[in-house]
Order: sequence, then C-alpha cells, then structure tokens
Amino acid sequence: MHAEHREQWGSRAGFLMAAIGSAVGLGNIWRFPYVAYQNGGGAFLIPYLVALLTAGIPLLIMEYTLGHKYRATPPTAFLRLSRPAQAIGWWQVMICFVIAAYYAVIIAWSIMYTGFSFDKAWGDDPETFLFSDFLQASETPTVDLSFVGNILIPLLAVWIITLGVLAIGVRGGIERANKIFIPLLVVLFGVLVIRAITLPGATDGLNAFFEPDWSAITDGSVWVAAYGQIFFSLSIGFGIMITYSSYLRRRSDLSGSAMVAGFANSSFELLAGIGVFATIGFMAANAGVPVNELATSGIGLAFVAFPEIISNMPGGEIFGVLFFASLTIAGLTSLISIVQVLIGSVADRTGLRRVPAVLIVGGLTALVSILLFPTTGGVHLLDVVDHFINQYGIVVAALVAVIVVSWVLRQLKPLEQHANVTSAIKLGPLWRITLGVITPIMLGWMMWDSLQMELAENYEGYSDSFLLGAGWGVALGALVLGVLLSLVPWKRGRQVGDEAAEEVQR
Repeated sequence: MHAEHREQWGSRAGFLMAAIGSAVGLGNIWRFPYVAYQNGGGAFLIPYLVALLTAGIPLLIMEYTLGHKYRATPPTAFLRLSRPAQAIGWWQVMICFVIAAYYAVIIAWSIMYTGFSFDKAWGDDPETFLFSDFLQASETPTVDLSFVGNILIPLLAVWIITLGVLAIGVRGGIERANKIFIPLLVVLFGVLVIRAITLPGATDGLNAFFEPDWSAITDGSVWVAAYGQIFFSLSIGFGIMITYSSYLRRRSDLSGSAMVAGFANSSFELLAGIGVFATIGFMAANAGVPVNELATSGIGLAFVAFPEIISNMPGGEIFGVLFFASLTIAGLTSLISIVQVLIGSVADRTGLRRVPAVLIVGGLTALVSILLFPTTGGVHLLDVVDHFINQYGIVVAALVAVIVVSWVLRQLKPLEQHANVTSAIKLGPLWRITLGVITPIMLGWMMWDSLQMELAENYEGYSDSFLLGAGWGVALGALVLGVLLSLVPWKRGRQVGDEAAEEVQR
C-alpha cells in the first residue's frame, strides 16, 4: 500500500462529517447535561469554553497535523517521530480495541429500546425491566457468560453494519455513512428538542440547567470537570483523529477543520442539554418534585429516567423512538471511527488490504464483544471497563503523547509549520503554550483528582478482586500490549511508513 494509493476523503465536508460523527456520541447526550448542571449550570459554560479553546481544539490540531503530515495511523505516525514513540500509537490502538468491544453493546441496547418505545415495554418499573428483564443482570459481578438472546441479536446487527461500512472504504463507506447519519441525527434530535421545550414544566428544567452559580467558577473541581468533558467528548487521545486526518488531501485546512469540528461538537452538547433538561423539567412537574431529584446521567438517564418520562408523556411513543434512534445513530458513527483506528493501523503496518483487515481485525474485535458483553455479567464488566479505560487509559495515553511530542521530541514547532502551510487560521506561540503547558497540567490534574477518589473508596462498591481484574488489569493490559506490539518487527509496515513519510516531504 504505497502512499500515493492511500485512500482519501472525497471532500473536506466528508471529512468534517466523519470527524463530527466520531465526536458526537453517547456521552454528548447522557453525560454533558448532568456535568454542566452539577458544576454551576450556566456558569459552567465559561470554563467549558476556556477548556475547548486551550485544550480541546489545540489537541485536535495536533492530532490532525500528525496524521496529515505522515499520512499514517497512530503507530506509524509516532514511529516517524521516534521509534520508541511507536508504543504510544499501539497503546492508543489497544484502547480503541477495548472501547469498541463494549461500546457496541450499548448501541445494541439503544436499538432494542427504539422498538420498546412503540408499546412502552418497560411497563411501570423501567429500572427493574432494564436490569432484570432485559439485561438479566446478575446481582453481583460473575464470570458466568450465559448469553442474553435479546441483546445478542441486535449486537450482531451492530457489528454487521459497522464492519460492512468499513469494508467499503473511507470514501464509499465511512464518508457516505456519515453524510447520511449526521444530518439524520440532527433532524431527529432537533425534532426531539422542539417537542421537549413545549412540554409543561420544560421551563423549570431549563432554568435549572442554565441558571448560573457564579461561585462555581472559583472551584477547581469545576475546571477539572470542564476539561474532562471537552477531552472525552471530542474523541481525542486515542488515535481517531490521527487516523481520520491521514486520509485528507495534501492541501487541507487543518486548524480551520479543528475549529469547525470542535464548535460543532459543543453545539450539539448544548442542544442535548436543552433537550434533556426540558424533558426532566416536565417529569419533575408531573411528579411534583424538584428537578434535582430527577437529574442523572449515563445508563440511568437513558434507560431508566427517559423510559419513565416517555411513559408519562403525551405522544411518548414518538418521543421515545426519536430519542433512542438518536442514541443509536450517535453511537454508530463513533463506533465506526473507533474500529477504523484498529483496521487502519494494522493495514498500515502489515500491508493488508482493507477487506482482509476488516475481516481479521474487525472480526476479532466483534468476537470479543459478542463473547463478553451480551451476558448476565456483561453490564458489570462494561461499567468497570468503561470507567478505568477512560480515566486511566485515554487520559494517561493523551498525557504521555502530549509530553513526548512537546517536551521530549520538541516537535510542536515542526508540526505548527506543517499546519500553517495549508491552514487558513495560522498557528503561533499561543498554540505551543497551550499544548506544552496548559494541556499537560490539566490532564495531569484530572488524573490525580480521579486517582485520589479511586483510592479513597472502591468504584461503585465493587470488590477489590473485580476492580483489579476488570479495571486496573484492562487499563494496564492495554499499555503492556501496546508496548509489546511496538516491539514486533513489522517489516512490511516499516516500508509503508517510510514511503508515506518520504511522499509527504516531497
């Protein structure tokens, strides 16, 4: 696979759709509204915007430039910087492997709940329905891998769609899928938000969401939360944007594209906050309780609180279909980008063509996902793996990558020069300061803050042995496997990396 034969996006719009599709995922809908509400409401938007401008967009630009300059996925791109740095790229690949395996099953839940919305199958007790009837979850973590059939079937569908899109290619598959999915997501969620803000009590919910608590601005934990939200929602730190930008044309506006993708993602998060809290306001008014008693996030918001709201809402069936269809589409666009990192990285380093790489690498990822997560113990495993791979996988990998690129290898100036050749918005010392100083400090602070909480008490009350195996073991395992993969003599892949780099320098 020579550099001149490398796949390319059909247009800048196609790349932006894919980048936005990767960034806009489940966390935008079920994480941002609650994080903002808990950290000062309207006042949270100030540290959030600062975080976007001083860490989110600068990191996006760095990853876009790395991928574009070396026209390679993370392992090869970091290899071209320094041979030892290749381990960072493979570490990011292994993080993507872990995330893809469990992320797919949440999309499968969303597919099923789209169908459940038609007849409100969860009945009067959505929580019992979710954990006992639908997930058939064991009360405590268990190694029992008994399959739950009503999860297994939609999970197979998720993987067939994902691998089918990836097999078609970058332009014909990923780009075309995102050009359909992203407008559809905006339309569906836009209709949902319009319906939500017309509900009785919606104003109370929006007031709770937007009312600023200015004292929060001086609280360090609020700033940590702001940087954390930006970091997790932009799909940075685990190789996706390096991979996607490697398929850009020679003359591509890197900094401008990062600005568009960053603000588009944040705009959708704000839209999600409006939709979610307007809906929660309706439920609070209906139940005669304060909004803060119903505000929640994550699985509890999507699969417990929202079904209860849908059951008490006029025309709730349509609202439910819109909400869970939006979750499904947002999840699929993100999953496609995550798996592309795996497939593209192996293809770059081995010379495998796309379809064999999809079948081998994508098939292995799907197999692990299918074996572990649609089971009676799957929800406990998902919960712990998700927590640890995010807090101690993505964050640490990003921190190491920024320190290596900016401090150890001193590559920010060369990357800035490369980006400025084709970008409308020119980079300068401010970009290097944000990446070399502000971003490492905030990522380090996030990690330290999280680690203190982790050591104070066991996450969600799980046992030490379960957290050690499914949590710390998985997070550290991704690092160890990444280092081991970097030691493999990828002879064919080395040639590919050299050719790509030489082509860029011409």
